[in-house]
Amino acid sequence: MGRPFLKMNGLGNDFVVVETRSAPFAPTAEEVRAIADRASGIGCDQLIAIEPVEGADARVRFWNADGEEVGACGNGTRCVGWLLMQASGRDEAVIETRAGRLIATRAGDRLVSVDMGEPRLDWREIPLSEEHDTRALDVVLYHHADLMAPPGCVSMGNPHVVFFVPDAEAAPAAEAGPVIEKHPLFPEHVNVGFAQIKGRDRIRLRVWERGAGLTKACGTGACAAMVAASRRDLIGRHATMELDGGELFIEWRADGHVIMTGPAAVDFQGELP
Repeated sequence: MGRPFLKMNGLGNDFVVVETRSAPFAPTAEEVRAIADRASGIGCDQLIAIEPVEGADARVRFWNADGEEVGACGNGTRCVGWLLMQASGRDEAVIETRAGRLIATRAGDRLVSVDMGEPRLDWREIPLSEEHDTRALDVVLYHHADLMAPPGCVSMGNPHVVFFVPDAEAAPAAEAGPVIEKHPLFPEHVNVGFAQIKGRDRIRLRVWERGAGLTKACGTGACAAMVAASRRDLIGRHATMELDGGELFIEWRADGHVIMTGPAAVDFQGELP
């Protein structure tokens, strides 16, 4: 018998979710890539493991499709939160991650809110390889007319750079994303957002995720873009984020915490070989 898994998605950002209470799970980078491969494997943006832990409902680990373990995944946390709440019958789940403790709560039918904690805004926390103003970087990361305005940087447990563009659909996400992802300014590589401000409470966003490429939605990317825009007074303290897979609602509360609300869905179940 193989190990059971659930295939889940949050706005099309899809995951293979494995529960490890019955047996340890320590995949190699090669095994992660094999699972994530859409041609020969199950196919996913991220692999997620749910582990037992003292003092919380679960500890959660995330791997990008390229095999690298990462600290945070907003849409994945929302999906895991929904699973844990379904299992416990409660309306809250406490989740430990490499990026810190996150709290998920029910927000409606298959809707989950996650307290993503406070954004990290210091250049050392992103991290950057040298000191810069993270509100507006004074460095050209990619030569394209739409990407000349200074981008902002935010960490939501993982590093993000956010470009404010006139038209998110026309932004060179597929071309610029992989180049900027591995720019030497970002020692841990970076997720790249292309954000179009559509109003004081609405942003159209596309995201190139490090290790995964263009995805239909990126939860931490939506949080980072909202914070970066608010820091520049392009929007207020909350916004509806329009992603390729649907909408997320992000609020940057007065206490500094970022709250992400959106759907969680189960696609199918199976067994890993």
